Amino acid sequence: MRVIVDTSIWSLALRRNTPDDALDIINHFRDLITDGRVVLLGAIRQEILSGIRHLEQFTRLRDHLRAFPNLELNIADYELAAEFFNTCRSNGVQGSNTDFLICAAAAANRNYSIFTTDKDFEHFQTHIHIVLL
Repeated sequence: MRVIVDTSIWSLALRRNTPDDALDIINHFRDLITDGRVVLLGAIRQEILSGIRHLEQFTRLRDHLRAFPNLELNIADYELAAEFFNTCRSNGVQGSNTDFLICAAAAANRNYSIFTTDKDFEHFQTHIHIVLL
């Protein structure tokens, strides 16, 4: 099964000093990369690259990220993301547009899973069908 890796995981993996309590997460992420299961959404790619101060670092990271396939989205993905947003909101669960786009991209006829440390996805999962690692 392919996996959409959320920005929270990428952020942990790209830190210079990985916290000890995140080592299992990082090792699992490495295994997913080795198995060729990781895909990126453009929005996650943008989040990862945003805020990098030095052009050399930006360019190096951008070039490394190009090794990961970009999941092409379509109109139905954006419509499902809006539907997920509305469903969760009507149940008192808030989330960002990007988070719901991740959910829609994983769910919409793809059956991908989502790898994240963001607890919001656990709240989403009670109201929409997504698979979390």
